[in-house]
Amino acid sequence: MAEPSAGFAERLRTLRRQKDLSQTELGQRAGLHYTHIGRFERGASRPSGDTLKRLADALDVTSDYLLEGAAEEAAKARFEDRELLKQFQEVERLPEADKHVVKTLLDAFLTKKHLQSLVR
Repeated sequence: MAEPSAGFAERLRTLRRQKDLSQTELGQRAGLHYTHIGRFERGASRPSGDTLKRLADALDVTSDYLLEGAAEEAAKARFEDRELLKQFQEVERLPEADKHVVKTLLDAFLTKKHLQSLVR
């Protein structure tokens, strides 16, 4: 089995490259020196909780995704509208009946938009 820090290191490096950031640029966004980014990416050290949060925020992902890389978190890693992401995360915590209402409303809205685009 792979070392847990290896997964973190690879996710960190991959996300940084996907965002087209150098280690220095990511360090600046997260308030860290680039040498720390290099150590994290090599798996030589692990960030503290606060540092992990700053890295996640700088990369627009959750701390959980950086650490664990859960499959359901992968979508969150690519979700660019942070406000919309937070709203969906809140909806996830609602009771099932309320989630169904939100899904129905969203489906109706998207269906209407699709139909409008076909009419044009």
